[in-house]
Amino acid sequence: MSTIITGEAVVLELRPASFAARSLATAIDVALTLLLGLSLVLLLGALPFALDESAVRAIVIAALVGLLVVAPVAVETLSRGKSLGKWAMGLRIVRDDGGSIRFRHALIRALLAVLEIYMTLGSVACLVSLFNDKSKRLGDMLAGSYAIRDRAPKILPLQISVAPSLASWAALADIGRLPDPLARRISMFLRQGATMAPASRQRLGVELATEASAHVAPLPEPGTDPMVFLASLMAERRERELQRMNAAALQATRIKSQLRRHGVGPQ
Repeated sequence: MSTIITGEAVVLELRPASFAARSLATAIDVALTLLLGLSLVLLLGALPFALDESAVRAIVIAALVGLLVVAPVAVETLSRGKSLGKWAMGLRIVRDDGGSIRFRHALIRALLAVLEIYMTLGSVACLVSLFNDKSKRLGDMLAGSYAIRDRAPKILPLQISVAPSLASWAALADIGRLPDPLARRISMFLRQGATMAPASRQRLGVELATEASAHVAPLPEPGTDPMVFLASLMAERRERELQRMNAAALQATRIKSQLRRHGVGPQ
């Protein structure tokens, strides 16, 4: 997973597409291109009049340019990085900074695709993608783009609450700021702990509870189940953060009201 930090200091987590997903999406696009090309050949063959050699050559060249360059560029530019194959596989092409691609990126990708996909039967694109952590092909490297998973499974909010046996402890405990990596690991453990083997769940729970104990005082009674402790800790932490945010919003509203009464600020 790649992380992008925006100008507002917001961390975006983008999931690069796997080699298999990109290969299937490309195969669908290539099959569609070949189908359109075959349809054009059949259409020309069905014409009631004969074309001279120069006219046939001009039509073939225009068809190749249209199918291999113009159509892919137009589709990716207008759809902001999608094609039929990418739509079917739930993928999208984005810039290295996470933004939508433009005409320039689509043009570079389409021009290089003629070489690495059609002229070499996809061998160059496969070799380059296999040895790249984001499954980039040459066109992506030169354009500064890569494919991401556009349809990720929806993550539901973590449903946790303070255990009744720890309610008195949670009301009095002094909970410091948990490091973000530790908080993410605890959240993942609480989401996936039920599917883990009992021995692994107990071992990881003890490890996370030990790390979190450095930021909590006093600790629950000895013998408290690590998963119950961590769930109660995260639930109480979330509740206190919500109360703090509500209090800050209420204070800001009061200050704005006082400023308006004194004729300061927008009316």
